[in-house]
Amino acid sequence: MNHDSLDPHEVADLAEEYALGKVASVTPAPVAWSRRGNHQTNLLLDASRGKVIVRFDEVKGELDVKREIDLLLYLRKHGFPCPQPLADRKGRHYREARGACMIVYKNIDGKRPNVDLLTISQIESIGRALADLHVLGKGYKKGIDNRFSFERVADVYGEIRGKLPSYFKKITRTLDEEVEYLGSYLEGKLPKGVINGDLFEENVLLKGDKLVGMLDFEAACRGKFIFDLATAVNAVCFTDGKYDLKRFEALIAGYESVRTLSLAEWDAFPNELRFSALRFTVTRLRDVLSLPDSELGLAAITEERGAPVLKAEGVNGSDDRVRAARAFQEFFDRLSILRRERDGGMEPMLLAMATGYDYRKYQKVKAVEKKGSK
Repeated sequence: MNHDSLDPHEVADLAEEYALGKVASVTPAPVAWSRRGNHQTNLLLDASRGKVIVRFDEVKGELDVKREIDLLLYLRKHGFPCPQPLADRKGRHYREARGACMIVYKNIDGKRPNVDLLTISQIESIGRALADLHVLGKGYKKGIDNRFSFERVADVYGEIRGKLPSYFKKITRTLDEEVEYLGSYLEGKLPKGVINGDLFEENVLLKGDKLVGMLDFEAACRGKFIFDLATAVNAVCFTDGKYDLKRFEALIAGYESVRTLSLAEWDAFPNELRFSALRFTVTRLRDVLSLPDSELGLAAITEERGAPVLKAEGVNGSDDRVRAARAFQEFFDRLSILRRERDGGMEPMLLAMATGYDYRKYQKVKAVEKKGSK
């Protein structure tokens, strides 16, 4: 169903139900509010009592909607800069409309950054916000199922492996090896709590150097904090085809200004980076295969010297197909560097991880935490 616009009656109903005042305009929401895929529509209503985002989601079930809203309300209550679901005059934070789930959020005034143009101060801000989420998330006692645990990612890969073209020989062998390796060496007994699970630059809103909004909690769950941090490293510390040590140090400095990493987390960091890269490599490859005429998406990829290469010319099909193929290539590139099969800034990061643990600082933090729990 088309949700790209609202008729005057619907606009008037929203204005009354959510006490918006006079609505001056209805336009497509800023791109930062939109998730991947075509199952969701976001509209921006500019009203006299403030701008709001109206979201129509055609896929998520009621239980998932309730869980996400409950978490967002908890985080907002504690001052975290995430989307704020608004209640209508009956106290409902979501309702059925046009055959979809409709949620109204308060708009966040910020801009989605270009990852290549991020400053050191902005990256530090992202690190601090992620640590704030982890600290606040310790107090959130409701369980949220992790849809992207290692076991589930391995299952997804098992489901798509047989659909890969025969010329993906080295790619398939690499993914086979990585699943086997991580199955043996990932550490499960690490600090856990609420994580975003998908902290890429496209899910961040900045105002100057300050992070004013962390979006897309669709993948939020109870998981390892170090995995969430590793995903952020793979997102904002990777530029021009390699990892940037100064960016890595800035992200870690911002994070540890709020929450200090344990020795076990530092030790697990390299493998969590690899798992994060594998998780997104596999899910983006699944995206290619799940689109209509998936062979056209696979036709956009060739294998050269054991790595996926996106064809610059002659690619037929939709933008979604090409975008998914490009995302798969980019994450496979990260994985190859993290496996130390090619140069790309991994060695300096490994040295930083090996020397990053501060015993005295961590013991001080643990003492404070222990005192606070009495």
